[in-house]
Amino acid sequence: MDDNLRVQHPSELLEFLSVPSYLSSDGIESAEPSTPAPTYQFPKQSPFAIRYSIDSIYHGLPAAVPADKAIARNVRAATKTEHRMTLTEALHLYYKAIGWSILLSLSIVMEGFDITLITSFFAFPSFKRRYGSLTSDGSYEISSPWQSALTNGALTGEVIGLLFNGCLTDRFGNRRTMMAALIFLAAAIFLAFFANSLGMLLASQVLCGIPWGIFQTLSTTYAAECMPVSLRAYLTSNINLCWLIGQVISVSILRSLTNNSSQWAYRIPFSLQWIWIVPILFGVLFAPESPWWLIRHERPADARRSIIRLTSESAKSDFSVDEAIALMQHTNQVEKNLKVGTSYLACFQGSDLRRTEIVCMVWMTQTICGCMIGYATYFYVQAGLSTDKAFSMSIAMYGSGILGLIFSWLLMKWFGRRTLYLWGIALIGAVLLAAGLVGIRQETSRISWALGTLIVVMTFVYDCTIGPVCYSLVAEIPATRLRVKTVVLGRVAYNVLSLATNVLLSHFLNPGSWNWKGKTCFVWAGATALVWIWCWLRLPEPKGLTYMELDILFENRAPAKDFKRIQKRLANAGYFDLQMPGRRDDIRWHEEIPKLN
Repeated sequence: MDDNLRVQHPSELLEFLSVPSYLSSDGIESAEPSTPAPTYQFPKQSPFAIRYSIDSIYHGLPAAVPADKAIARNVRAATKTEHRMTLTEALHLYYKAIGWSILLSLSIVMEGFDITLITSFFAFPSFKRRYGSLTSDGSYEISSPWQSALTNGALTGEVIGLLFNGCLTDRFGNRRTMMAALIFLAAAIFLAFFANSLGMLLASQVLCGIPWGIFQTLSTTYAAECMPVSLRAYLTSNINLCWLIGQVISVSILRSLTNNSSQWAYRIPFSLQWIWIVPILFGVLFAPESPWWLIRHERPADARRSIIRLTSESAKSDFSVDEAIALMQHTNQVEKNLKVGTSYLACFQGSDLRRTEIVCMVWMTQTICGCMIGYATYFYVQAGLSTDKAFSMSIAMYGSGILGLIFSWLLMKWFGRRTLYLWGIALIGAVLLAAGLVGIRQETSRISWALGTLIVVMTFVYDCTIGPVCYSLVAEIPATRLRVKTVVLGRVAYNVLSLATNVLLSHFLNPGSWNWKGKTCFVWAGATALVWIWCWLRLPEPKGLTYMELDILFENRAPAKDFKRIQKRLANAGYFDLQMPGRRDDIRWHEEIPKLN
């Protein structure tokens, strides 16, 4: 086919300009030009031969382009490589990076195992006899205040760990922060293992929560920074799979110990937490650092070595390390020129405020739509199932979640992030509404099994859609210079909301409190409807976009519903019709940007 008639990928039209003489090397105007600003014209083979004034260009994002033409060529080539790389090629090239990312993600398997223990212990006979109070029907129960305290104690510790992580990872890197967190957790587990009161358990949950908070975001940002565009969604959503694996292991172990009436029935699961730490710590010791982190710390030579360690030498026929480094440096420089800072305050300034809002709301949506899953075992018991059957149902629930997550990898490829998120929220809301209607009926064995089945269905839908997609979105949306801190703030928002939902759920489900049982689902069905409206209005589609392209779209306030369409128009115009980003009337999407044929 004639090259002039071939449909070009938007990245092929990227052009980079030299900095005019009246601009300094960092793109900041040093003096007024004495002559009219020159103009730029697309190459003749481009179907969009449109002229733009460099004077207006330098008020927009391209002010950050490097003066070195060789670097410009490398950036353009790296962008094309990112877009053109197929999944098979990426798997072959980045299999080492996948292995290192999975290693760090094992900390999430460990966290999923740990966190599930406490909420599952609320339905565990020997634990309730040791720490619970005798009720009027002769059974033992952990009171609602203590249930809330134990679950929220871990969340409080996680918030502390998250805020520490935002500073520690930016300063010391992923490897050293992860190793310090693992060593701290090993010490904190002693308190849980030897606890002889609910107060000691609460203290242990707070202390263990600090490294758990670090794990929650560090593995996500590491995966986002070590993967190409074609693998980004799979390795970030893999974090959710790790959660599920940890949860199903935890529930399976507790299921095998339900008939053990000694103290070891709950002390053994606590002790098993130590087993995870040693192999993860040993592996992280030799892991390569994130090349994006090294670029942000002005260490391009180390970043180059890191990329070499993350990629396969035998698969580099169309891949250039120098081009990849140039793209990272250019993206970092673009964000510097946009005055993207590196502090928590910077997350609430300019276009980064919108990105912070999206990350926070996406993660809070997980809490609203999936809060019943974390309390599933206790919910099953209160709905009328025996303890053995409740734990068996929980295992089936987490197993369905694993299957759903694997299926989500296909769905993300077909539908992207935004569409999948919207459909997932809608379907979960429908299932919750159905569960609430079932919960109105008089409690019988059939009603109990129906409620249990609906929660399993909801878990499958959740892990097909919003469960894994959340991790992809929160890793892709932030600016690269603020990724760690923005993801941290999103997870803090998630934990703060979880504090409230845990208090509510303990009252909704506890027979000594409100005892709503299945009717609890009505509350979350209504909340799900509200977050669906927000997602429809505010959630953009980042599928297939490089981090620099996302910077451009956010800086120019692209509407969420039209994100992908506007990206194509901007790309086909060469990204050079961007004007003053602070003025909405200067961004004439429909007038200045040529439509695709």
